[in-house]
Amino acid sequence: MSDAGTESVLVVIPTYNERENLGSVVRRLRAVLPEVHILVVDDGSPDGTGEFADELAEADPRVHVMHRTAKAGLGAAYIAGFRWALAHDYGAIVEMDADGSHAPEDLPRILRALTGADLVIGSRYVPGGSVVNWPRRRQLLSKGGNLYSRLALGVKIKDITAGFRAYRSTVLEKLDLGDIASHGYCFQIDLAWRSVLAGFTVVEVPITFTEREIGESKMSGSIVREAVLQVAKWGIRRRAGKLRAGIARDKA
Repeated sequence: MSDAGTESVLVVIPTYNERENLGSVVRRLRAVLPEVHILVVDDGSPDGTGEFADELAEADPRVHVMHRTAKAGLGAAYIAGFRWALAHDYGAIVEMDADGSHAPEDLPRILRALTGADLVIGSRYVPGGSVVNWPRRRQLLSKGGNLYSRLALGVKIKDITAGFRAYRSTVLEKLDLGDIASHGYCFQIDLAWRSVLAGFTVVEVPITFTEREIGESKMSGSIVREAVLQVAKWGIRRRAGKLRAGIARDKA
């Protein structure tokens, strides 16, 4: 990232029923990076998360809130946040969960890495990365999903499903955000895969991922199925493209 500093950084935090967690995440962000701006994208949480976010924004001009009327999925919330960030000329846009699983204390390391990259992924599966308090089933699902995606797509990213990451604004300006309809796991894979295909530099830095202590995980069977099917489709297209290129070279 350029020397514009953390005043050009926007942290996008999608929320749905995260009232009990949001305040702590914002306080920790403020403690470690006081100058960054925060955009809470709330999907009409019935627990009052949106109203609580408004209170945070009233107390801090660097906190902003986007209210959406329905729960439309993680991917749609992030796309809305990205569009808002680009419209307001932020130089770097960060994805972060609202449940406390992503430690704000890891964000300075991610932003430092952005000086030499276009997309930086906070990775659980590079040396120094770790997962805390996850049941074995979730760990196997996560590692299996990442291995499956790497093999299908031919990428070297160890944690392509990770949701703690920072983009240069130029990446999101170039990608066709209107063409992205994936959610959950699949959304993270989709954006990283598109970034690789577009020729952007992607690096991973270690983070500590801690399972939420309050509230329920948004992970579901439908999210996993979407990822499996979409990654298979992208993998088939990738191989078909290589085959066509090989045939063209042979004919030449």
